[in-house]
Amino acid sequence: MAAGGIFVISFSPILIRASADASDLTIAFFRSFYALPFLALMYWRVRHRDERPRKSRLLAVAAGAFLTFDLFFWHASIRQIGAGLATLIANVQVIFVALIAWAAFGEKPGRRAMALLPIIFLGIFLISGVGSGDAYGEDPGAGSLRALAAALLYALYILLLRESGRLHKTPSTGPVLDSVIGAAVVALVLGLSFESEFDLSFEWPVHGWMFLLALVAQVIGWPIIARAMPHLPALDTSILILGQPMLAMLWAWLIFDEALGVGQLIGVALVMVGLVLFSLSKPDPASDETREERSEPVEDPV
Repeated sequence: MAAGGIFVISFSPILIRASADASDLTIAFFRSFYALPFLALMYWRVRHRDERPRKSRLLAVAAGAFLTFDLFFWHASIRQIGAGLATLIANVQVIFVALIAWAAFGEKPGRRAMALLPIIFLGIFLISGVGSGDAYGEDPGAGSLRALAAALLYALYILLLRESGRLHKTPSTGPVLDSVIGAAVVALVLGLSFESEFDLSFEWPVHGWMFLLALVAQVIGWPIIARAMPHLPALDTSILILGQPMLAMLWAWLIFDEALGVGQLIGVALVMVGLVLFSLSKPDPASDETREERSEPVEDPV
């Protein structure tokens, strides 16, 4: 199930690039808008299991704001650095999740994890193509920075979403549905207020690509992964998650001829190895007591 879900979501950046005739906020809005009826139907069947109070539900809606900004920066980075590299850099969100959890909840990462940070960011530096004449992308430096910003924003989204369902029983679709509602509303408001290229009119085939994007990412892919991941060992989870950027780079090369430079390929290897080892690093034992004081969610909402 997890491998199948990873295979499905690996096409997300490809569909985003295929939707390039639409603006970044337009894509962010419609990928959420088209997913809402399906997520609402999935939630309706299990709504009786949702014991969250209104405050927790509003927190999940607020998490959607971070999701909107994450999607905006990720979509922009795909335009500048390509679907494969933008997706790989965005996956360093696992680092930001660990660092923010350390700062906010005292969950200190292990020493080996901290030692891996320079290697991972060296890889991102090489991907950015600084000083390299064969780097792929219209603006690989700016694209790398935007993808890194997307990773940070996605980490904030994950932590807020988990916090919204942490103390109360809830099916996984509950917080996700609330956050997608928030993301759609925020994208709509920002698009109408600040983006001149934001367009609500229906045009084919770009809306076909955005509809497929909603199905692939938010309706099919991630719900399957969320159901499967809790039953997998840490090593399997880490490798499978990195399957998305690996497959995305393969599809991008085959479909869009995204041929990377030598330095970028070395950077890709450093980031991938660093992320696998980082995910497998054990937390600092000193933070165990802090974690035990926090109630764990009944079901991971992501």
